[in-house]
Amino acid sequence: MGKKGKRDKKGKGAEKTLAKLEKKVSRRARKEEEDLEALIAEFQSLDAKKTQVIESSCPPPSPRLNCSFSAHPEKDELILFGGEYFNGQKTYLYNDLYIYHIRKNSWAKLDIPNPPPRRCAHQAAVVPTAGGQLWIFGGEFASPNGEQFYHYKDLWVLHLATKTWEQIKAPGGPSGRSGHRMVACKRQLVVFGGFHESARDFIYYNDVYTFNLDSFTWSKLAPAGMGPAPRSGCLMTPTPEGNIIIYGGYSKQRIKKDVDKGTLHTDMFLLKAEGAGKEEDRWSWSRLSPSGVKPPPRSGFSVAAAPRNCCLLFGGVHDEEEEESIQGHFFNDISFYDMGKNRWFPAQLKGPRAEQRRHRRGRQAEAAGGEELQLPPPQGPLEIVKELVAEDGTVMTIKQLIPGAAEDKDRPGPEEEEEEEEGGGPGQPLEPWPRCSAMLAVKHGVLYVYGGMFEVGDRQVTLSDLHCLDLHRMEHWKVLLEMDPKTQEWLEESESDEEEDDDDDVEGAEGGEEEEESSEEESEDEEGEQQHPAVQPGEAQPQYMARTEQHWLSLARSHMGPQAKDKKVLKVAHAMAKTFYEDPI
Repeated sequence: MGKKGKRDKKGKGAEKTLAKLEKKVSRRARKEEEDLEALIAEFQSLDAKKTQVIESSCPPPSPRLNCSFSAHPEKDELILFGGEYFNGQKTYLYNDLYIYHIRKNSWAKLDIPNPPPRRCAHQAAVVPTAGGQLWIFGGEFASPNGEQFYHYKDLWVLHLATKTWEQIKAPGGPSGRSGHRMVACKRQLVVFGGFHESARDFIYYNDVYTFNLDSFTWSKLAPAGMGPAPRSGCLMTPTPEGNIIIYGGYSKQRIKKDVDKGTLHTDMFLLKAEGAGKEEDRWSWSRLSPSGVKPPPRSGFSVAAAPRNCCLLFGGVHDEEEEESIQGHFFNDISFYDMGKNRWFPAQLKGPRAEQRRHRRGRQAEAAGGEELQLPPPQGPLEIVKELVAEDGTVMTIKQLIPGAAEDKDRPGPEEEEEEEEGGGPGQPLEPWPRCSAMLAVKHGVLYVYGGMFEVGDRQVTLSDLHCLDLHRMEHWKVLLEMDPKTQEWLEESESDEEEDDDDDVEGAEGGEEEEESSEEESEDEEGEQQHPAVQPGEAQPQYMARTEQHWLSLARSHMGPQAKDKKVLKVAHAMAKTFYEDPI
């Protein structure tokens, strides 16, 4: 009784401290948010001009992170909403809505009247009700200079069948926040954690709210037991039994004036519904101690449901503090968590079946006295460090994790045609770029990874590529949309104009129309590539260009433009190929 009483007293003290801090942050943030409300209202007035639903084919979305990416519950479609982009000088916020048609491998932009305001770091959950509903809660809006923040506490639903947005106004919900997590569990939405930040203060949450999808009412839970510490960006997944699992996340504390200390959480908790089916569910926290190979500590990872009662964790970043800087180690690995066995295990790609046949044929040739040499496959994960030099001279160091690959693919042979038929064509990248804040969606057991970012010093590279991986076969990644990180614009602070009119800010937050136009121009450049042959007849091709010639020439041509001379295009293509994939290890 004594120990329990002390724990209860300690818990109540922490609640009082959190309440005081929340009031303090709220007072200081109110002025900031009032300033931003006027800007948000201006953007909404632009959105109010939309009077009809328009769906049109379009280029892929512009680079972004912290948007939502959800699978349609009934159609072979993925739904992308919102997000942010930073070019070194200005922050762009979006509220555009894109549909990715899986079977066609094509994008469409969906303009619907009265959408939610621009935002990032929100949460989305899909339920199959009435032809499908996409629920969105919270998130944040940032000023163009990225120094002021507005945290939303609104709840929206997109009716997929009728293509209409609806704002749900229900009292008693969570306070404004971003970085929280939300899942659909049974007939309710469950919201956990997140943070609220102003220019000077911040607060992290560990509260839990549920929204009933039948009565449209919010409830704040008071689970028994010791729950997770306040955090954002954690893994949150429902179990088939109607419980909730929480893992990891990030938080920071102020240890003295202007000095904050970040914490990478690696603990795991179960939020169990003990009174399921009754009028008032009773919930309780308990700590989990999973077995297996746990993922290394990180923040900014992404989460998705997986087959066989599992969920998966992809990517993320581990910041290593040095004397005068912070060096980020970015990941592109996958870890699975088996909810039934309470066990972690890393993903291992098997490689395409044609490649396995090549191994067998090599062994047969060796047994028959043939001269074909079979190299043994690498044992275990392999870390590759690459250095890329951007146009402005910035050296970009990227660590890439290859979790077990197969033999050397550079040797030409008749088996390559079969490999192409199996979907593992020549020149195909082994993995997506290491990144954090990527968007994941799973449809028919296939994982789709879109966008995200990685950093090199003070430079941020925001991605817009799209990859997929069959979670049943676990053979190889497939590239659906490529992106060359070296070609992305980055503006140094010293280059910025001190005077910017408000019209520029409005354009910047409208959703990246300029990027879309440039994407169209690049597509046209690629289509016209055949009219600009970059390889001179009779020229010998180096080994690293043999199988990826058209791939690199296409990237070089789209980067340099149709007016560039063929010899220069060829030279740049060689440099790209050597730098990206073909450097000796």
